[in-house]
Amino acid sequence: MAKNLEEVLKAAGNTVDHLRNSQLGAYVYPVVPSEFNNWRSEQQAWRESAVLFDQSHHMAEMLISGPDAFKFLEYLSFNTFSNFPVNRAKQMAPLTPYGHVIGDGILFRHDTDEFNFVGRAPTVNWIEFQAQAGKWDVKINRDDRSPSNPKAKAVNRVNYRFQVQGPNAAAVLNKLNGGPIPDVKFFFMDYITIAGRKVRALRHGMAGAPGLEIWGPYAEREEIREAILAAGKEFGLKEVGSRAYPSNTLESGWIPSPLPAVYTGDELKAYREWLPANSYEASGSIAGSYVSNNIEDYYHNAYELGYGPFVKFDHDFIGRAATEKFATNPKNRKKVTFEWNSEDLAKIWGSMLNEPGENYKFFDLPLANYGSSSYDKVTMDGKVVGLSMFTGYSFNERKGLSLGVVDPNINVGDVLTLTWGEENGGTKKPTVERHKQLDVRVRVSSVPYAQVARDTYTEGWRTRKA
Repeated sequence: MAKNLEEVLKAAGNTVDHLRNSQLGAYVYPVVPSEFNNWRSEQQAWRESAVLFDQSHHMAEMLISGPDAFKFLEYLSFNTFSNFPVNRAKQMAPLTPYGHVIGDGILFRHDTDEFNFVGRAPTVNWIEFQAQAGKWDVKINRDDRSPSNPKAKAVNRVNYRFQVQGPNAAAVLNKLNGGPIPDVKFFFMDYITIAGRKVRALRHGMAGAPGLEIWGPYAEREEIREAILAAGKEFGLKEVGSRAYPSNTLESGWIPSPLPAVYTGDELKAYREWLPANSYEASGSIAGSYVSNNIEDYYHNAYELGYGPFVKFDHDFIGRAATEKFATNPKNRKKVTFEWNSEDLAKIWGSMLNEPGENYKFFDLPLANYGSSSYDKVTMDGKVVGLSMFTGYSFNERKGLSLGVVDPNINVGDVLTLTWGEENGGTKKPTVERHKQLDVRVRVSSVPYAQVARDTYTEGWRTRKA
């Protein structure tokens, strides 16, 4: 039996086939109820009033401390640390030695020698491996995400983690604080008071308007939650369930789950041997219509995923040499939003009334992803010019939307073809029913999403020729 990721891949033969037919099942946002009101009203609330996002369970946390914590994390980050004082946070997206993205998350600097990283498993795994493999004087304390199926057992985390977002967020937070909250810049931290408790807060925005992310000891979670709900009632605040929560990124433009680029390369062999056979990397799945036998075709560099403005060559970091080459590569793809043609999307939903096997791949609401990492091919004149990587529906925009990347010659306003569904009736993933593929017209839009179809373009859904 395989003991680590390297052995899993050798036994599988082809990495792409292994991941595309993973038996992992659906990705679950654990513990938080699916809906508190209904997902449509919850989406509307982050645009029109205020929302409470509960982020206490679906992400892992890694506390990194010690005399070398700053230098250690700087070495894992392409971001500059020259402007990283205590009480600031940065988006962190570590790279492989080959310059490809492993994952991302938020790195908080709590104190001179203490940091906390919050994100998905691939990045937390990488940080832990590097801490163990190197000669850094650091200590790590890992708190994994809550189980997808707790099996009636109590769930405990080190911290609760909430966000109050939306146009009325400031009013809610001022009321909780008993006066104006600290006027700090975006991604800086301070403290506010909630229910008589001093609570750490990050200025953040995930729903188009600035708000705060707040956290503290998990034992205080319900007390803080109830105080937020009571203060927010007069401002129309709604709790957002796990069904609507992940769809907010369709409007804000962050691609949450690119494939961790760790499956190839001699310099990563020791890491693959360190990762267990039941790790996220070994059991995760690839979904969608894009098929390549080369797993490296699913990798991305920092520039393709929109992190280019954060890359600074003022320090040494893992993947620097490769990233310097990517920085001047004219073939880098760019991040965009795809706006789905409404008639084509209606055809997908309508096919549920067809005979079995004559239906198209189900487009779930409000999030349509059916794998750990999504890769649908986007074409122009039959040539693949992009990938759709995170798909769903916005009740605010009344549009199907997906986030992805396109070739540098593709322009905002271009209408391309996205193939929805998998080949030959679908792979063997348990999330896939038998179905037909459908070509869907998608209009390229900006990130964050802008209504280019309504505001700028009036020529209809004509596709541009290459």
